[in-house]
Amino acid sequence: MNLRQISKLFYQLKLANQELTRKFEKRTGFSITRYELMMFLKENGPCSQTILQNELKIDSAAVTRHLKILEEKNYVIRERNKENNREVFVRITNQAAKELEQCEKEHSQLDKQEMLPLSETEEETLLELLTKLVK
Repeated sequence: MNLRQISKLFYQLKLANQELTRKFEKRTGFSITRYELMMFLKENGPCSQTILQNELKIDSAAVTRHLKILEEKNYVIRERNKENNREVFVRITNQAAKELEQCEKEHSQLDKQEMLPLSETEEETLLELLTKLVK
């Protein structure tokens, strides 16, 4: 594959990312990053901002910005570690957990083809390929 083909591939990935992110946010009302952040907390319990940063593969400033917005909406609570003041622990609120559950219920019967027009096999293959690219 030459450089031009690679640039076309990357550009299509960029366009797909923009379109799918827009569809997700319009449908759910959550940004994809904040949704993933809250789902991680819901599934794994309280953790440090550093763990969130590493798990979501975003820089510390971005994690802080997302958490500030979520905190303002009463979706997360941040607390300093009493033993190490530089460390901040984050936990999801009951309100956020309820709203995530409601969102999942509302969109469980979502027209999947509208959101992601792929077969199950294609979805699995795409996920494997994108995971391979990110590693």
